[in-house]
Amino acid sequence: MNAARATTWRLRTRTLEFGRRPLVMGIVNVTPDSFADGGQFLDPATAVPHALRLIDEGADILDIGGESTRPYAAAVPLEEELRRVVPVIESVHRQRPDAILSIDTSKAAVAGEAMRRGAEIINDITGLAGDGEMTELAASSGAGVVVMHMQGTPQTMQDEPRYEDVVGEVHEFLRERRDALLEAGIDRQRICLDPGIGFGKTNTHNITLLANCRRFHDLGCPLLVGHSRKAFIGKLIGDKTADRTAGTIGGALALTAQGVQIIRVHDVAAVRQALIVFEACGGILD
Repeated sequence: MNAARATTWRLRTRTLEFGRRPLVMGIVNVTPDSFADGGQFLDPATAVPHALRLIDEGADILDIGGESTRPYAAAVPLEEELRRVVPVIESVHRQRPDAILSIDTSKAAVAGEAMRRGAEIINDITGLAGDGEMTELAASSGAGVVVMHMQGTPQTMQDEPRYEDVVGEVHEFLRERRDALLEAGIDRQRICLDPGIGFGKTNTHNITLLANCRRFHDLGCPLLVGHSRKAFIGKLIGDKTADRTAGTIGGALALTAQGVQIIRVHDVAAVRQALIVFEACGGILD
């Protein structure tokens, strides 16, 4: 099932190796309006301790972002995004220089500043297509890159998204973006692919993608999935107001059984504990 599964991911200054259990990427939203924790960590005085706590809870990677990508979120000006994320990245890198930091941005200027302050990964919801300078920056810096699928933009993506074959169409998009980045000089070993759960998909689209992530291994790149606390969980269980931690864990285990290499979550400690027990009890398939 996982014969083509990628086993390494080269970053700016180091290489990650993947075992049978996925790595956990912890989310640090330095924003006032993210759907799951908006406003809690807008100030560096709260964002930095939160980031350090996620590391202590077992996060293998921290993904730090200063612009909400929830449906209908307003765009953030460059200077404001820099003001939000740069102090957090600087402080975390200074206190935990071995921590692997990812910058969640679609702006090349933000990605560049983040890497100058210690970030290793560019996580771009536009698949490195939203800013004309992003691909060149990624190629010249040697950063690891996360290429995500999104139908539309955060302002339009949930306006009746439609697919004839959501898995096939997302697969083709990721293949095309992978090939474009290879052509631009980015090494295949630096590319990670993300099907974009919740980004221009209905509840049914999300579930179908999550159930079929194993199909993306044939693209030869690591897979990252970010399903944490998303609205489809509330819809699926029939309670839109319920805490979504347990549902997030359920999704993480399903992704683990399919060989997904990185799972992006808010609840690092709970997910990591579940993965450890799942592996120990034989839940991960060879």
